[in-house]
Parts: sequence; C-alpha cells; structure tokens
Amino acid sequence: MTTEQLTFKQKVLAENQRIAASLRGRYQTAGLLCVNLISSPGSGKTALLEKTLEALGQESPRLRVAVLTGDIQTDNDARRLARYGYPVKQITTGGTCHLDGTMIERHLADWDLNDLDILFIENIGNLVCPSSYDLGEHSKIVLLSVTEGDDKPLKYPSIFFKSDLFLLTKIDLLQYVPFDADEVERNARRIHEGMEIIRSSATAPGGLDQWLTWLHAKLAAVRAGEPALATKA
Repeated sequence: MTTEQLTFKQKVLAENQRIAASLRGRYQTAGLLCVNLISSPGSGKTALLEKTLEALGQESPRLRVAVLTGDIQTDNDARRLARYGYPVKQITTGGTCHLDGTMIERHLADWDLNDLDILFIENIGNLVCPSSYDLGEHSKIVLLSVTEGDDKPLKYPSIFFKSDLFLLTKIDLLQYVPFDADEVERNARRIHEGMEIIRSSATAPGGLDQWLTWLHAKLAAVRAGEPALATKA
C-alpha cells in the first residue's frame, strides 16, 4: 500500500468513526440495542435472523425490532426477513465488502429510533473488512458454522478480538462433519479470552434459546444505561 493509499484509508476510517460516534449517541438516547452480525458467507446469519424474528414475534409484549441487511447484490435476504412483519431494509453495496457508518446513517434516516427496541445489522459475508468499521453498535457478533474450519479464529483474529459474542452455528450438523467444537472455542479464547460463546442451531428445537436469553439480557442492560462502546483498535 502506497503512502497516498494509506492516508486515504486513514481519512475514510476517521470519518467513519465520527459517524459511528453520532450513531452510538442516537442509540443510547433511544435506549435501543444495536447488534452487528458478521460472518463469512454461508454461516447462517439470515437463517438465524429468520428464526430470531419468528421467536420474538411470538413473545408478549412484542419487542419493536428492525433489520438492516447488507449484500453486494440482490435483495433476497431482505425479502426473506420481511415476511416476519418487522421493518427491514436492504443495503446493496454493489461491490463494497463491508457496511460503513454512512450506509447505516442513510438507511436509518426515515426510521424513528425511539420506536425501536432492537436494531439488527446483518453485515456483508466477510470476516476481514467488516472488522475495521465501527457502526456504533453495542456488540459485534461473529458467527462461525461447524461446516467451516475450527482454526478460523486464528486465521481471522481481528473480528474475534473485536466481537463480544461468538455464535457457533449449525451445531445440529456436528455428527456429520469433522469439526471440533471444543477446539474452536479454545482458539477463539486464545484471541479474546473474555468473549461469550453460544452454540446454536436455527433448526433444532431449543437451538436458539441461549441466544434469545443473551439478547434479552443485553437489551435490559442497555435500558439500564449500559453504553454502546467504540470498536476496539
């Protein structure tokens, strides 16, 4: 990378940090929990969100939830998620491998955050680029499925270091694949010793119970005044 390219990247990240700080303040004022879901393609982000929205929709009182979902092309995920009756917007980047603060700010322009309890951001399928961009969220959540490699936390340490929660997905498939769930958790904690880890399944009965409990606990903490923290360097 040349000096000019490095300077440009630093300016872009600095501007993103400014916007992220503004978003963070807006979330805090509204008492809104914002979570940023990040994974490689095929880890099950959209399936997790589908089942999460379905479960939240059956609760009483029903939480006020919205979703921003990012993809390089198509609005397929937004159409899948909109079936659950919550406001959903597609962010189509046209080639950019991450969401940034400007995209989030623009797509939130006509939503009143005071009318929301939880904002889910489904990031682009990528474990590298999204780790550099703060979206003002309370938590980055990294997803990894058992159909991938149990050494991925070591290959992509930045996103595991910056994530508060690691969701190991598709655990219903463990009996069919050569994947060591205990090893992947050890690898994740070698990068981020204090991170929370939840094993989940979007298809098995009760497979999202721990995830839903975590969401409710995090929302309660936000309502009690827990701040949204800036992304770790």
